[in-house]
Amino acid sequence: MVSTEFIEGIGLIAGLLGVIAWLPQLHKVWFHNLHEGISVPTILIICFALVLWIIYGYLVDSFALVVANIAAGSCVLSVAVRVFQLRRNEKIQNTNN
Repeated sequence: MVSTEFIEGIGLIAGLLGVIAWLPQLHKVWFHNLHEGISVPTILIICFALVLWIIYGYLVDSFALVVANIAAGSCVLSVAVRVFQLRRNEKIQNTNN
């Protein structure tokens, strides 16, 4: 039988890879101020799904699930916040012109 620690380790590595997958989007919106093609409804659905995964991880007592989804959720929320900022600023600039 495989140990619980090994299984949780696999979960933590998977979670780390999930966070790494969001780094290009974070870089794109925070450093290049590019938000085209980012769907806010999709981001909100992803956030909701991650909250459910956190709850599930807590209920099944999986440290890896909770930590990985909190980390991924932080990335997704960071992208969402910046997209909202950029779109609000763009709207204000268009109104002033």
